[in-house]
Amino acid sequence: MKWAAVVAALAAVEYMIISFNTGQARQRYNVKAPATTGDPMFERYYRVQQNTVEQLVIFFPALFLFAAYVGPRLAALLGLAFIVGRVVYARGYVADPERRGPGFIIGFVANCVLILGGLIGALFG
Repeated sequence: MKWAAVVAALAAVEYMIISFNTGQARQRYNVKAPATTGDPMFERYYRVQQNTVEQLVIFFPALFLFAAYVGPRLAALLGLAFIVGRVVYARGYVADPERRGPGFIIGFVANCVLILGGLIGALFG
């Protein structure tokens, strides 16, 4: 379980960085709290943050279910794929929202494998 825990911590750190970047964008583009709209560039950073937290709600339990019922090392590898997918997603979305697809797909597929693998492992393992 150690490897899954390390990857979970890395995903949390990644989210903290994304949140920090959103705060920086809020200042850079002069979008005063509590507003979540304004400058289109700020909105890109904000959407990356919001989409990431939406995916993390699935990711964390899926990671640990998979680790417990299938294997922690494979769970960690899939978790790293999710983290890389989030980086690709964030960079793509901020550059041009139309470029968010590949990163989203990487993270989404990793989440699907984690949750389905965890479910199947729990049911039949």
